[in-house]
Amino acid sequence: METVLIKEVAEILSLSEHDVERDSLKTFLETRLRTLLAEKLSLTRRYGVSNIDEMESFYAQQKLSEKDSWEDFFELSHIEAEIAAVKKALQKI
Repeated sequence: METVLIKEVAEILSLSEHDVERDSLKTFLETRLRTLLAEKLSLTRRYGVSNIDEMESFYAQQKLSEKDSWEDFFELSHIEAEIAAVKKALQKI
């Protein structure tokens, strides 16, 4: 069914199916990247850091309590890894 929809949209827009698929994937990845960057910004602002390395440095300097932020540390780490993966995928398009 998905292939039929792509074919129909391509015909309506006078584009190739390949172009519709590529542009759709690119838009999806760009939207995902914006969402991830917004999530990262929210977390980094909460702790006054710019990235996971700086947050880890704050732990070492005891500027930040692990007890209150440990879950967010792992969430930020996950977000940064996914940002890198999405950027890598975008470069292949």
